[in-house]
Amino acid sequence: MTAPVFAILIFAASTLGGLVGSLTGLGGGAIITPVLVLLFGVDMRYAIGASLIAVIATSSGSASAYVREGYTNLRIAMLLEVTTTVGALTGALLATVTPVSTITAIFGLVLLYTAATTIRPPQTRASDAVADPLATKLGLNSDYPVKASDGTVTKVKYFPRQIPAGMGIMFGAGVLSALVGIGSGIVKVFAMDRLMRLPFKVSTTTSNLMIGVTAAASAGVFLRRGQIEPTLAAPVAIGALAGSFLGAKILPKANVKVLRMLFAVVVAVAGVQMLYKGVSAWK
Repeated sequence: MTAPVFAILIFAASTLGGLVGSLTGLGGGAIITPVLVLLFGVDMRYAIGASLIAVIATSSGSASAYVREGYTNLRIAMLLEVTTTVGALTGALLATVTPVSTITAIFGLVLLYTAATTIRPPQTRASDAVADPLATKLGLNSDYPVKASDGTVTKVKYFPRQIPAGMGIMFGAGVLSALVGIGSGIVKVFAMDRLMRLPFKVSTTTSNLMIGVTAAASAGVFLRRGQIEPTLAAPVAIGALAGSFLGAKILPKANVKVLRMLFAVVVAVAGVQMLYKGVSAWK
């Protein structure tokens, strides 16, 4: 395969990854990393480096649009990003001593667990409509726009829950981001949707904003180690950026059930592939 053909194929795959990543809050890494490793034979660590660059591009491309539309909760994003960034730096250091096969298997297990638990939306409880004292004190309560079929827009209020537990999980999300190059969007969306009880579109858009900061923290470590190859990272980043812009235009009109199913299918397929590859390397 010639270099131009390779770059075009990488660009096409990254555009798809950026589109799905923008819609689901994954940042594209859940698609781009497995594609680079399994289809193009890229070394896992270089694939992670390129994927982190793609995550930054995806976040940059869609975050501003989501903030303007009123979906992203900026206060929650900034609060949770503190522990996530610390986790990302910790994970980047762990990546230097953790075997690639172990990283790959961890990636697969996390993806499968997330896919299995995301298909069904969390059951609504009476307490979800009551403000949490800590969230109120921190100014985290907000609302998001819901567009009706006739074009009218209404604001729906929501009240975040379990803020300390959410911050703890975000530390683990940061560690995972640096280990497997996925921007930790998988864990972030899962935690905000299931634990903190945010609406799914708020979870995905807030995750899109956060993953860029998390990925940037760990990408610097990979760059210093020489594990970001410009000829690979460039088409990946450009493709992911193009896909994220397209996703930002689609999301306001997208059905939440469809988004959940898309999220689950993409994550499950990638999880099976990566788990198989990681376990096979142990033999």
